[in-house]
Amino acid sequence: MKMKKFINSPESLTIETLEGLAAAYADKIKLASPKIVARANPKPENKVAVVAYGGSGHEPAISGFVGEGMLDISVAGDIFAAPNAVSLLEGLRLVKRDAGILLIVLNHAGDVMSGNMAMKMAEREGIKIKSVLVADDISAGLDSPKSERRGLAGCVPLIKVAGAAAESGKSLDEVASIAERFNSRISTLAVAMSGCTHPQNGLPITELPDDEMEIGMGQHGEAGGGRSGILTADETAKIMFGALSRASDLKGGDRIFLIINGVGATTHMELAIVFRAVVKLASEIGVKVDGGIIDELLTVQEMAGFQMIVCPVDGESLKLLKARSNAPYWTSLGE
Repeated sequence: MKMKKFINSPESLTIETLEGLAAAYADKIKLASPKIVARANPKPENKVAVVAYGGSGHEPAISGFVGEGMLDISVAGDIFAAPNAVSLLEGLRLVKRDAGILLIVLNHAGDVMSGNMAMKMAEREGIKIKSVLVADDISAGLDSPKSERRGLAGCVPLIKVAGAAAESGKSLDEVASIAERFNSRISTLAVAMSGCTHPQNGLPITELPDDEMEIGMGQHGEAGGGRSGILTADETAKIMFGALSRASDLKGGDRIFLIINGVGATTHMELAIVFRAVVKLASEIGVKVDGGIIDELLTVQEMAGFQMIVCPVDGESLKLLKARSNAPYWTSLGE
């Protein structure tokens, strides 16, 4: 059966997606090569560059967050596949500088392998580089080691914090330290009510019965172990926030930045209702929701569901989250 998607050739999906993105936001981004997105107006070379990469098919992530105050370069892989190390090295070479580069890596096998190889090759070429590994998914269990946790949409607020720190002129060691502190307490949990299909062949990656949902499902349809009947928004929020608050070790008096990230087929109405529920739940344990986002930042094609991202914040990290930025999908005037 023919896929019901507005595409041309399955082979050209990634390149045509990036061409469209660059054409729409030409004042913010440009294509440095067919699969590398760069800032339209590069930052001075005396400031740290921030680079991220990942498979396509999750738009607007990751290339939609290239721009002032966020990423300098995004290297795109093919659909749901990390770019290879050579492609990533090409991106790193474009922002080589004495100030150095912070590389943001999502904890998926292909991404980690490409990142490790590219960093070794970059260091041999004299490129100054550090990395931070995003492993925010808690579905493997609260006691699971970081190596077993997947990288989900928690990469997006991390990009914002690291990008703002770099834009302010902090050194590579300082930017990496700020990013690691923020990253260490981010926790994310996903829920799905339906699966998704691979946009190149139309085949289902995962399927859920009409009367079931799954808490903990990964962003490629990986099982999460939390299947149940359909729950209400409040019931779902209570289960998810309960686990996330324990994972982030939230205590009375803490502040959080909350993101409810739609993954493709869930309406903003539903996302807003969930956000409202979390604010109430947080208040009950003495935690303040100090800013947040209801939007689609990292999607999974037509999957129905969302990712709940809890980011504990202090004065510094909240200031960085709210600092000026000018990327296609995260624009802030600053405070």
